[in-house]
Amino acid sequence: MKEEKRMKKKRIVTEIAAVTTAVVLALLTGCGSEKEESPSDLLAAEPVVEVPEREELVLPDSEAIRFVEDMRLGWNLGNTFDAVNCAVEDEMEYESAWCGILTTQEMVKKIAEAGFRTFRLPVSWHNHMDEDYNISDAWLDRVQQVVDWALEEDMYVILNIHHDNAPEYFYPSYEKLEQSEYYVTRVWEQLAERFADYDEKLIFETLNEPRQTGTDHEWWINTGTALGKECVDAVNRINQAAVDAIRGNGSKNNLKRYIMVPGYCASADYALTDGFVLPDDSKASEENRILVSVHAYTPYNFALQGERESGSTDVFSIAQKKGTSDIDTFMRKLYDKFVSKGIGVVIGEFGARDKQYNTEARAEFAAYYVATARYYGMTACWWDNNAFSGEGENFGLLRRRANRFLYPQIVAQMVHYSK
Repeated sequence: MKEEKRMKKKRIVTEIAAVTTAVVLALLTGCGSEKEESPSDLLAAEPVVEVPEREELVLPDSEAIRFVEDMRLGWNLGNTFDAVNCAVEDEMEYESAWCGILTTQEMVKKIAEAGFRTFRLPVSWHNHMDEDYNISDAWLDRVQQVVDWALEEDMYVILNIHHDNAPEYFYPSYEKLEQSEYYVTRVWEQLAERFADYDEKLIFETLNEPRQTGTDHEWWINTGTALGKECVDAVNRINQAAVDAIRGNGSKNNLKRYIMVPGYCASADYALTDGFVLPDDSKASEENRILVSVHAYTPYNFALQGERESGSTDVFSIAQKKGTSDIDTFMRKLYDKFVSKGIGVVIGEFGARDKQYNTEARAEFAAYYVATARYYGMTACWWDNNAFSGEGENFGLLRRRANRFLYPQIVAQMVHYSK
């Protein structure tokens, strides 16, 4: 049956009116760094970013698209439950091994009050298992506690398998396919059972950035070669094993739960290839419950590339169209292939690393990125790894120890354009 279409006029224009900014910034406070700008300074400034108005866009009258649109804007609890390869005496120490602090209910509340509607919880599992891949109750209990905190704030929650991408766990190759399918099946059987009573506001994401780690094609493959086709196909099969395990639980909630699936390394490029296919979801009790998961730190030279690397830039400008076309292009392609057909797309990770005093450019980037995602019917989740200093991948927004936003202007732009 042909789906009826609805017209949706997206006015992505705007200046952030003083009253809107005031409401958002009242929830966001700095934390005493020399880089911090006070809310009063921001309020006194002229409206920060203007994103040009776009033409009307037709979105399908699809429950999945409405679901993703309601997710609005997401935030990642990065470098926390996903930590691996750490010298710890107790498995529970992994949570703070990378980020330096345990997650608190107050942190989760701060994220919700700021205006984020989705909470992505990356979790690595292999350090918390016995030889039969049984996950420890202590680790599961702690993960569940954080899930509950986010749901209590009326946020959507995305729970995944994160840094378990290794030959002994899951690895997208034919040689390791049987092992990979078994591993993800064991994990998702246990998670589906633990969260069987949770409704659809809890979303399962099968894998994080599945790739052949440690190779020269870890992040880039030629999909026209035998190796490239194998990588893409292996990811498809591992995704299928995860979906089958979740639906196989048989509970009412797991039969209708939304499940996010990535292509090779979660790149938009590989989700857009002909080789990427959505899993067979015929066991689901509702139609169209598979969402496409992509990660896109785009444009790369601004958002992710190290500032000392050749070609890196700390400039993003809407008026000068510096960096905007890359965002427009990949999102339009995702819209054409998936969203226009009623298939939801979630950008599970995006962001722009701090490159020393380019906060204004990052705020402009954040506004444009979120506005464009919303225009095309998608939601996007900022990667916050609680990193702020040095020359590494500093994507931090919330300084967790103080529970205050270091860059309220970036958050304000994203929240404004996510509505």
